[in-house]
Amino acid sequence: MSKSINKVSAAGLLIALGIIYGDIGTSPLYVFNSIIFGRQVTEDLVIGSLSCIIWTITVQTTIKYVMLILRADNKGEGGTFALYALVRRRRKWLVIPAIIGGAALLADGIITPPISITSAIEGLKNIPAFHNISTDTIVYIVLSILVVFFFLQQFGTSSIGKMFGPIMLIWFTMIAILGCIHLMDDLSIFKAINPYYAVHFLVNYKGAFILLGAVFLCTTGGEALYSDLGHCGRSNIRVSWIYVKACLIINYIGQGSYLLAHRTGMTITSSVKEQLHLNAFYDLMPDWFVIIGVIIATSAAIIASQAMIAGSFTLIGEALRLNLWPKLKVKYPSEAKGQLFIPAMNLLMFLGCTGVVLYFRESSKMEAAYGLAIIITMIATTILFANFLVLHRVKAFWIYVFLIFYLIVELTFLAALSHKFLEGGYITMLIAAVNFIIMYVWYRSRKIKNRYVEFVRLEHYIPMIQELSNDKSVPKYATHLVYMTSAGNPKEIEHKIIYSILNKKPKRADIYWFVHVDTVDDPYTCEYIVDHIIPNDIIRVEFRLGFRVQQKINLMFRKVVEDLVNNNEVNITSRYESLERNNVVGDFQFIVMEKYLSQDNELPFFEKIIMKLHFWLKEASLSEERGFGLDPSFVTVEKFPLMISQVPQISLRRIFDEPIDEKTS
Repeated sequence: MSKSINKVSAAGLLIALGIIYGDIGTSPLYVFNSIIFGRQVTEDLVIGSLSCIIWTITVQTTIKYVMLILRADNKGEGGTFALYALVRRRRKWLVIPAIIGGAALLADGIITPPISITSAIEGLKNIPAFHNISTDTIVYIVLSILVVFFFLQQFGTSSIGKMFGPIMLIWFTMIAILGCIHLMDDLSIFKAINPYYAVHFLVNYKGAFILLGAVFLCTTGGEALYSDLGHCGRSNIRVSWIYVKACLIINYIGQGSYLLAHRTGMTITSSVKEQLHLNAFYDLMPDWFVIIGVIIATSAAIIASQAMIAGSFTLIGEALRLNLWPKLKVKYPSEAKGQLFIPAMNLLMFLGCTGVVLYFRESSKMEAAYGLAIIITMIATTILFANFLVLHRVKAFWIYVFLIFYLIVELTFLAALSHKFLEGGYITMLIAAVNFIIMYVWYRSRKIKNRYVEFVRLEHYIPMIQELSNDKSVPKYATHLVYMTSAGNPKEIEHKIIYSILNKKPKRADIYWFVHVDTVDDPYTCEYIVDHIIPNDIIRVEFRLGFRVQQKINLMFRKVVEDLVNNNEVNITSRYESLERNNVVGDFQFIVMEKYLSQDNELPFFEKIIMKLHFWLKEASLSEERGFGLDPSFVTVEKFPLMISQVPQISLRRIFDEPIDEKTS
């Protein structure tokens, strides 16, 4: 990470407030409500659960993410796939936790906007004029916000983003003040700071283990915090977290103190909640302030949703570069670093969020679907980070301490959250499972194909290609013929490309270009290497692009050619005599090889399913030429059969007609 990015500044701290903490910052809206709903408010419940909240935030968010995981920055970038890119060469199987973590984080992105916005809008019930507002009305308001919210994604958030920091600063200051007002309601609440009461609660309170699922909601933003590392830098996150954590803890203590002083002995049931509009967060506000509080809370919830959606776009963008997701159209609404918009994902996430709102309708019911996916992402991050520590030669003892401690903590949360599966958790798990299948199929199919891709030594075919280039009896196909190759070794080429040039329909050209794209682990690397195999005849260009760099190969290749011409390394003038005399630039034609599954393949059942799913996904995704950012008017697509597994030798015997015996006849 560059020093400028990692330097603490007032602007950096404000940006961190606006971008990093949306998810975890809005958790006070629903965490205590989720804990007390359906239970009698007692001192053991409030103090014990509050102690669990305080120490969950400390252990999971502060120690694990802010102090430890943020160390694993990939040239300033963070997140599941950025961490995977750092460790993937250590163990091949690490792709599995990376895919699981990414799939679960995407599922979490679909539940975060509904629960955050719905929780905020439900605060209207605390306003006397809106006491009787119906659930249907709240649903309509939430859906209207979601429609506008997702529609505006296509325009980017660079200008709106400048407002995020000040709004979130107001939000955190507000929740801290609200908490402070009620700190003295019941001084016994301060016992919750002692971790003894968390342990005592878990051991002695009936149903405490199940309530851990609700407690976990206080730290769900930890993974998003790491994913947004590249936006403002490690130091700005660490410094701003001090203020954010203080505001969160003060508000939670204030909620607990108010509950002990005013709700002790009351059982919070659906009917009571409906009649008295009990809400652990909004009860802290005086009546005259509730409408202002709802507006600020809704703004904070929208910002939290925006951060989650932007994080999902970034995650898919990284998956595309790492070849873990089918090609999709990616737009860049502004010049802001890392800002991208993926129309297909925007539509799918909008439909997913709308479905969640219509299905659950109330935030208390959405809580059942929340948290289960994100704990799986956290477990995956723990495994990947342990391997990161191994690569950095941390003592094995400390690696095992980290791994064992956090696996115990997170598996305990997973077990506690698992009871929510039938209550609604299956929704996010189903979404995560679909995401996992897509990623795994795309990854696994590439491995299957690579086993059977035939590479040949280019040097063996150079004389034949040169001879074809000079053979005027063959009609010229193009002045410059450009092939996209997957061969990482510059001395090799796919046999299918040689077949396309020499056999399928001989393609005579003056200069043959072989272009290879290598996606590297550094997020923003953008460089190229040129190998003049035969000067002015056969040239190989290798692009080394980071996993967050858009692969605009058409523009990049044009820039490479321009550089080569300026350095007098290549002559791109047309070789047609009439055009050459007038210095007309020769035409460029790209050839993209598109595979289809041959009917002659015999694969094991599992691999056959994988390949069928792969080609279905390929049909629905972006074409190869558009995925590389090529101009379709200069692209020829050639289809060829993918012979993955040859059928066994067929036992076929020829028979001849017996000669006619004249005597017999």
